[in-house]
Amino acid sequence: MQKDFNPNRYSVINEKNKREIVMLIGTGCTWRRCRFCDYHLDHDTNEDLIFKINCEQLAKVTGIYGKLEVINSGSFAELDKRTMSAIEEACRQKGITRLHFEAHWSHREQVPVLKRHYSDIGITVKTKVGIETFDSLFRESYLDKGIYTDDPNEIARYFDECCLLQGIPGQTEQSMKTDIETGLKYFERVCVNIMQENIMPVKPDPRVIAVFNEKILPVYKDDYRIDILTENTAFGVGGAI
Repeated sequence: MQKDFNPNRYSVINEKNKREIVMLIGTGCTWRRCRFCDYHLDHDTNEDLIFKINCEQLAKVTGIYGKLEVINSGSFAELDKRTMSAIEEACRQKGITRLHFEAHWSHREQVPVLKRHYSDIGITVKTKVGIETFDSLFRESYLDKGIYTDDPNEIARYFDECCLLQGIPGQTEQSMKTDIETGLKYFERVCVNIMQENIMPVKPDPRVIAVFNEKILPVYKDDYRIDILTENTAFGVGGAI
């Protein structure tokens, strides 16, 4: 883990898709090439420490809404077996019937296996992927996401929800609207993240963010299917690395 990085790792989301959320620690994002993301730094190789911290957060789950979202600065595939077992046990104990995970495109083949496992014990799994933009040329040449398809329908075969990144150089009002509308067409839910300053090369563009705030935000802010995170801690978890 990063020295002096002590984020909040548990929160309750009381708006729109109400749920609890935990930010756990994994062994580290295996892709780790996205030019805008530094959250892959929130990882560790000490499995005992990882398990201890993850269990402390899972113990906070109450089951208040019967839904739990698990994030871990990477993919569910990077959580160790003991943590995955602890997640399952927390769901059983607290009456969680819907469980949300996130994953990179490279782990897509593991998604059906995960869903079948939880379905067998009466829990519905929803998976989220960071697409950032459906403009595949921009996405791969500038952001380096590692999603080598330009077909949203192919991505939606594996994932129920998607994340979009907005407020970066090169985006326009039309491109941002097109991405959101494409996300709504192919996915159950869309999470729009406004770019925040961090140590990575891609930086927020204040002019693009101003366009978003004036033209995009008023149109979509009340849409139940869209979460808009104007700051990366808007869900109550995370922090600056």
